[in-house]
Amino acid sequence: MRKTIEDHNRLQARRQFLKTSGMGLGVSALASLLPQNSLAQSLSEQVPRAKHVIFLFMAGAPSQIDLFDYKPDLEKLFKKPLPESVSMGQRVTAMTKGQTQLVAPSKYKFHRKGENGTWMCELLPHLSEVADDLCIINSMHTNAINHDPAKTFICTGSEIPGKASMGAWLSYGLGSMNRDLPDFIVLTSAYWTGGTRNVQALYSRLWGSGFLPSKHQGVAFQTSGDPVLFLSNPNGIDTGVRRRMLDALGQLNRKHLAEIGDSEIQTTIAQQELAFRMQSSVPDLTDLSGESKQVMDAYGPEVQKNGSFARNCLLARRMVERGVRFIQIFHRGWDHHTILPKQLPGQCFDVDQPSAALLNDLKQRGLLDDTIVVFAGEFGRTVYGQGNLDHDDYGRDHHPRCFSAWLAGGGIKGGLTYGKTDDFSYNVVENPVAVRDLHATILHQLGIDHEKLTFPFQGLDQRLTGVETARVVKEILS
Repeated sequence: MRKTIEDHNRLQARRQFLKTSGMGLGVSALASLLPQNSLAQSLSEQVPRAKHVIFLFMAGAPSQIDLFDYKPDLEKLFKKPLPESVSMGQRVTAMTKGQTQLVAPSKYKFHRKGENGTWMCELLPHLSEVADDLCIINSMHTNAINHDPAKTFICTGSEIPGKASMGAWLSYGLGSMNRDLPDFIVLTSAYWTGGTRNVQALYSRLWGSGFLPSKHQGVAFQTSGDPVLFLSNPNGIDTGVRRRMLDALGQLNRKHLAEIGDSEIQTTIAQQELAFRMQSSVPDLTDLSGESKQVMDAYGPEVQKNGSFARNCLLARRMVERGVRFIQIFHRGWDHHTILPKQLPGQCFDVDQPSAALLNDLKQRGLLDDTIVVFAGEFGRTVYGQGNLDHDDYGRDHHPRCFSAWLAGGGIKGGLTYGKTDDFSYNVVENPVAVRDLHATILHQLGIDHEKLTFPFQGLDQRLTGVETARVVKEILS
């Protein structure tokens, strides 16, 4: 036993020597002097078309049949069984397993909008007015059939929890564009109009850094009180006192860093300094008093409510102006297994006008050209009904085989509908786009080759797009 302890101590001493010698802190010190985008330069495959991403995540999975994937002939098949030649014995959830799969056509009308005649649902009148800015992908597909793994997959590139999120990858690969705000900010809707049935929790791992240094994780803004926890000074503590406390703490942390060489201590120092600067930058960011009435009205009446999707969209525009790299807005309430016609209009009310206003606002300020806006859920919904089934009352189960997403800005072609599903919106039949393809395409527009953005962990060069083949969907790029 004594020999084992001595061997362990010698190993620790050797590790400490390496960390505190030129192989350790010397390298770290040198790295701190290099440009923050030096990693991005080595990953570049082209001149980047975009600098920012705003991901509008519709948690719960919107129905593509009712919003984007127009299937007018389904009305003739109302309540008829889905042909086995279409379903092909594919996996279904436990909620509809063994049940007869009866076709439920959408009750909503679609109209052609924009110069290219994009089919748009009547529930999206404001987005219909910006149809020429949208690239609607109707051939998305994913691996997971349940919410948690599917959300984890589209946010991190893996169904297994613990991997780095897309925003964390971008922070790691591209570095910071500002010194006073985080690279990656997360906003969640505090409420939703469609109802509270089947609303799943959101876990911090969806915006976590996984195996990457923790400084790259997303910072979740709160919907009440301080936007960031502990941003305000405690009672009896003014800015000067807090600055002196931080200086003293920084000295202790740097001493500790010199002793053990743990890179996470560097992260702690940097994040504490950022938190101090955020005491002035965040209140300025969230103060909307300087916004014109015209801008506020464009986002709709809900913009006046703190924590609304509308207010979060306006905040996202302000974040882009201030150099935030990645903004992810989560809006829940889309899991419509039953009473879809009762709940879906409320969900669309929440997101339609603010999403369109965000695109217009970015465009008018010259920001849409270098900002990619993405709108997607974690999977699609079945053509067959669940729960009651009549023309005005139906629900839909989970469906990973196909779903819809739209993108705008950042070098994405507008006025385009890409990909095609069969007559039942059940299988992709033309131009399939996997989730990893979506990730690869976003990285490409930011100037990154997805195969080069890697991080060694557990014996594997980890990537956002994983180990399976991923392609850049160049057909949707301008």
